[in-house]
Amino acid sequence: MHMADALVAPAVAGTMYVCSAAAAAYSVKKVRLDTDTKKVPLMGVMGAFVFATQMINFTIPGTGSSGHLCGGMLLSALLGPYAGFLTMIGVLLIQCLLFADGGLLALGCNIWNMAFYGCFIGALLIWKPMMKKGMSRAKIIAASILGCVLTLQLGAFSVTLETMASGVTELPFTTFVATMQPIHLAIGFVEGLITAAVLVFVYEARPELLFGASGAEQKEGRFSFKKTLAILAVAAALIGGLLSLVASSFPDGLEWSIERITGSPELEATGGVYQAAGSVQEFTSLLPDYAFKGSESALGTTFSGIIGCLVVVALCVAACYVFKFFRRRKDTV
Repeated sequence: MHMADALVAPAVAGTMYVCSAAAAAYSVKKVRLDTDTKKVPLMGVMGAFVFATQMINFTIPGTGSSGHLCGGMLLSALLGPYAGFLTMIGVLLIQCLLFADGGLLALGCNIWNMAFYGCFIGALLIWKPMMKKGMSRAKIIAASILGCVLTLQLGAFSVTLETMASGVTELPFTTFVATMQPIHLAIGFVEGLITAAVLVFVYEARPELLFGASGAEQKEGRFSFKKTLAILAVAAALIGGLLSLVASSFPDGLEWSIERITGSPELEATGGVYQAAGSVQEFTSLLPDYAFKGSESALGTTFSGIIGCLVVVALCVAACYVFKFFRRRKDTV
């Protein structure tokens, strides 16, 4: 559901940058108060995991469309809403700059649509209340599916609102909504199942890693923290490096919706702002569309998946040290 620059007017793009930056600043403030040092490596590994899974587009049967994990609900269920939101920003930033996935001008919109709802609405209004009286596999599955469906619906609706506010007349609001919401309902359900599978694994392996885990969840896990982290890291590498080769070639829900209405999966925009943003992205995108420039070799996809995971890990861990996240408090007398 990464929006391209052509879908947003500069004024709308600027507004969404401000909104996303405000949420990020508040998240930084909250995360700097967190003293759980285990979240440093967890942010890196889970950021890489979400990056890798976003490379896997799964086909929505009978539609000619595909979808992929957004990841906000997954990250916030493990890291909490604030660290999860910042991790999602890292993933989307790397996708935008290094792989030209989503427009640079539209980055503020993409952060809001794909990260804000999953991390804040999903974590605080769905996950936390449902886990308040204790966790169980059934609750985790229900919260994952409900959270992913609801937050993806909100994200898809925001795309239509931002497009309408931008004056993109090729996409009439009513028609665009009627096309976007049903396909993203199906995508959200599949994302919910994937999210549930990962979170149930963590619940069995190290239940204390889940957001909101209370003393009742402090049972002995099946694996150590390091082994759990290693399993997730290996899974991210295999998904990004190998499974990405068999990702669906169908357009994602947003591109599919645009094509259904206009006859083309992409729209074009002209103007100095769009050209400037495009030039910057062309310069920074060393692996555009997750491939070597000018090559269709499968090796480019594998290389992109592995490099992307490593860069996301490095960015997340570096941010923790630069912003002094998760520092142990010194006892005072």
